[in-house]
Amino acid sequence: MTGRNDISGLLGFIGRDEVWHERLQDAVAEHLLPALEEFDLDHDDLAELLGEQWSGVLWGCGFEDFLGRHYDDGNIVDLYLKRRGWKESVLNRAYFAALRDTPVSLYEVSDVRPGTSMVLRDLLTDTGPVTVREKSASRTLKQWDRIAVRVVAERDHHVISGALLPFSAEATDLLLSGLRDALKLKKRDKLRLTPEQLSGCAPIFTAAWLFTEVGHALDPAVPELCNSDGDEVKFHDLRFPFAAGVTQKDVATRLDRVKALLPEGPKFWNWIAAGKGRGPRPASGTTLESRMETGETVLGTLELKGKALLVSVNSARRAKKVEALVSKAVGALLKPPLTTIRTIEQMMAARRSDESGDAADDIPPGIMQQIARDYMDRHYRETLDAPLPMLGGKSPRQAARSAVGREKVVEWLKYLENGNARREGGAIAEYDFGWMWAELGLEGHRK
Repeated sequence: MTGRNDISGLLGFIGRDEVWHERLQDAVAEHLLPALEEFDLDHDDLAELLGEQWSGVLWGCGFEDFLGRHYDDGNIVDLYLKRRGWKESVLNRAYFAALRDTPVSLYEVSDVRPGTSMVLRDLLTDTGPVTVREKSASRTLKQWDRIAVRVVAERDHHVISGALLPFSAEATDLLLSGLRDALKLKKRDKLRLTPEQLSGCAPIFTAAWLFTEVGHALDPAVPELCNSDGDEVKFHDLRFPFAAGVTQKDVATRLDRVKALLPEGPKFWNWIAAGKGRGPRPASGTTLESRMETGETVLGTLELKGKALLVSVNSARRAKKVEALVSKAVGALLKPPLTTIRTIEQMMAARRSDESGDAADDIPPGIMQQIARDYMDRHYRETLDAPLPMLGGKSPRQAARSAVGREKVVEWLKYLENGNARREGGAIAEYDFGWMWAELGLEGHRK
């Protein structure tokens, strides 16, 4: 007898029948061809681009879909169980039958117990959350991950099928858009599917995942970062040397008179925007900006070190503005600046090369975690009152006052928590966001 969930007997049966074997190949092709044709690839290219491990998973997506398809002469699982079912264990026969009748769907992961179980909530139907027994995937999946998979009932519990695809936010958006198009739904219509609709849309799940992953593999883009003025982020460090005979006190006295410079000590100033409002938002990308506890945007920093004034800003336009600001305020006390420019790519490369450095090793792990927690607490307490593009320009506190806004805030919190959970081994990987859910009155949505 074959072992539990062993498909070798079923595969052998399909392989010996030319008609059913061709139908299986057609089903798998239906899942893969849209992406292969779009990116002008063949099947072997997928393994090279995405890794060998995904070849089997992608084939499994088509195979599991094929098991649920009904043709004029019947269904392959029904036929196999009728002719060869006596060779299979009771559990295996039940698993094949359940897999035949279970459609793929998109699930949200929570309450992960590594090596034991996790809770899955179906995002496309009104089915309630279920706990699934799972050893392997539960060791790698994190809170609020999204996955496409089949949840199969097995006696008194649930398990997942073998074809599991992790869905990023981008892949999720592409999937939902594809499902709406396939079902001819309007954007405002609630996306709730029946098992029959899900079964018919199975290839869309694979295609959405492939289009996203292949696109990233062919063009691994550096995150597009802009500041609140809409400028591309390029860090400019300006060093203004002192003129002969000038002291730090001379320069500090002049800088203290500038209204836009807020001192944070005798040798350090924050360059503050004129108002609390943001400038024009970038059309795309992520906004990178620092803000004071009182809400003002920090455009740059100034610091006296030795015989020079050091200025840091995050765009070329701000570099020109701050140079004019300093020159007007300090005049002949400073020489023209020397400017160093650092791109995001350069900083990422430098960080990778420094990751094995010993500086962090000098700080005990417990203290490092406390420092990280304190920083995260301060940062997110400010963020709760800051306008966010993801929330339509409202702060989390403001958005949480309406039903529509609360849904967006919940998604934002899950996005933060999921991203943080994926920082394996970092000092802030275990940061608890529970206080934010409580402060916004959303504890009941964290399940």
